[in-house]
Amino acid sequence: MKQTLFKLSSRIDALSLRERVALFAAAAAIILFLVYAVALNPMYARRAVLQGQIAQQRNNIAGIDEEITRKVREYAQDPDAALRVRLQAVAAESIQLANGLRAVQKDLVAPHKIVPLLEAILQANGRLRLVSMKTLPVSSLDEDAETAAAAAPVTVAATAAATAAVAPAAVPAAKPAALLYRHGVQLAVQGNYLDMLDYMSALEAMPNRLFWGKAVLETAQYPQATLTLTLYTLGLERTWIAL
Repeated sequence: MKQTLFKLSSRIDALSLRERVALFAAAAAIILFLVYAVALNPMYARRAVLQGQIAQQRNNIAGIDEEITRKVREYAQDPDAALRVRLQAVAAESIQLANGLRAVQKDLVAPHKIVPLLEAILQANGRLRLVSMKTLPVSSLDEDAETAAAAAPVTVAATAAATAAVAPAAVPAAKPAALLYRHGVQLAVQGNYLDMLDYMSALEAMPNRLFWGKAVLETAQYPQATLTLTLYTLGLERTWIAL
């Protein structure tokens, strides 16, 4: 072994300076190649694998973050927000309508006061005799409108449409609660025609209003006559007028 090294050293010493530099450069290159092949190359390969895994993990984390953000955004957005806004608008309209109806009712005779008021005005007249007084069935304004529509003449177009309808009728939707009810009183008085005019003028001059239904005048023996009046007022409740 020593002889081999001695021979190798002798050969190197025999080389010129340029040859020695070239030899050392070649030896250094071989050593670097071996170091790269044995140590650095596997390390770089492992590094590349780790970088790929890190990139994959980052992509996964980004996807998870995006999903979390989407879930949070969906949770923050109320799916019933539009419906809630509509309900609030309807509630506000209902309150406004109720206030308007109360204002209208304030100018009318209250249902429970209409009978005493008619009697008081009749007693103030003193010259008319009360023949009869009765209350009429309470009805909502919606019912009155439906009754008027049902009593309207049937047109040719409506008849044709009814004949052409062969599909089963849809289930009718529930009717909303009525807002106003009509309370009516029918009274008959006897007396002089001029006294009846005074009585009707007194009714019209009241600070609280009544709706006139109809007036029927019957003369059995002049100047005595019988006047039948139908008067109405409006109320927010479906209660009967007590006589």
